[in-house]
Amino acid sequence: MGFQVPVIDLGAYVEGGSAPERRAVARRIDEAARTVGFMQIIGHGIPRRVIDDFAAALDAFFELELEAKKAYRTPPQINRGYSPPKSESLSLSLGVESATRMNDFFEAFNIGAALSDYPGVELPADDYAENLWPRETPEFRPPVLAYFTEAARVARTLTTAFADALDLPPGYFDAFTDHSLDVLRMNNYALPPGTVDLDGDLIGMGEHTDYGIVTVLWADQAPGLQVLGADGVWHDVQPADDALLVNLGDLMSRWTNERWLSTLHRVKPPIVNGTIQRRRSAAYFHDGNIDAVITTLPSCVGDGVKYEPVTVADHIRAKLAGSRALQPNTGATREAARVLAATERP
Repeated sequence: MGFQVPVIDLGAYVEGGSAPERRAVARRIDEAARTVGFMQIIGHGIPRRVIDDFAAALDAFFELELEAKKAYRTPPQINRGYSPPKSESLSLSLGVESATRMNDFFEAFNIGAALSDYPGVELPADDYAENLWPRETPEFRPPVLAYFTEAARVARTLTTAFADALDLPPGYFDAFTDHSLDVLRMNNYALPPGTVDLDGDLIGMGEHTDYGIVTVLWADQAPGLQVLGADGVWHDVQPADDALLVNLGDLMSRWTNERWLSTLHRVKPPIVNGTIQRRRSAAYFHDGNIDAVITTLPSCVGDGVKYEPVTVADHIRAKLAGSRALQPNTGATREAARVLAATERP
């Protein structure tokens, strides 16, 4: 049958389905998580109007002049605001040194869970920084926050299903995510002519695994996303109609002792007549509480534990130091080996 990303209807969890219906969905999630690490989620319940308004807001911001957008840059440790083209290198989050020759050409704008979202909880200000909002596009904030709220609901619905799929007590992950370090990263790849050199092997977003628990991705139905399959080959993936792409992050892979996969992926947008084809995406990263300690789940110990315990803080900061501060991550040897062994599709 070849490489496929399963399409899974989450409706039984969104709309209050019966216990057998939910068990059936949980089984499909477990199978997808074990074999691919990616899934396409339909029945997620996000209204079409919310997505359309959100996409229009992205366009309004990314159409601004580059210098205006650069006013919203932040230091590497503050995962908020604007990232210009060629300012990041996602594969350095895996410690793959070759990526330093050409940084990723995408541009992005980040918002996330802030200190003010968790009153009464003592949290580090850098990790839970307040959001920046572009003054030039006052229409940006409401639809972006509306989508952020919906994506957060989907992520938490998924972790409810994850607990069922992993034979854990209901609500198991709640204690690890009640002040979760969540970020929405909005990406744009269709840059003006001359912004990047179109010669050679152009990388929109370098090969990487996501860092946290689960990622909920909205994307245009355009080529670009590639996923590394179990066959060691990069495969093209496009979202189905009305589907969100969902993949697991490193922390979930650690939690499950690699029963579930944190799958390597990258973006290589096609070039048509010397121009990069338009592609937008938005990844909601559900990463867990900054002070949570991730240890192997009892149901996943098996023949031995592959990872030492790690805090969400230490893991995420090492990853961000790679991608945003361009300091190779030396703690991702298992993932880096998979990148270096990968082959292009014939």
